[in-house]
Amino acid sequence: MWEELGISGGTAIIILISLYFIIKWAVKNGIKQAYRDITGKETADDIKTNKIIKELRLEDEKKKKEK
Repeated sequence: MWEELGISGGTAIIILISLYFIIKWAVKNGIKQAYRDITGKETADDIKTNKIIKELRLEDEKKKKEK
């Protein structure tokens, strides 16, 4: 079947693996978004991300004050 499309077996495997991870990522993000919409709570990833953003902002403010 793949040969009819001009795709070798190795290329087909790489494409299928890529599709698996893309779909997995999309489903994971969809579930997270639905959780946020339904409960109004932040997920663990959101909490980590917000913490990192706050730390980066503090570092930027310190650099601006030093100049």
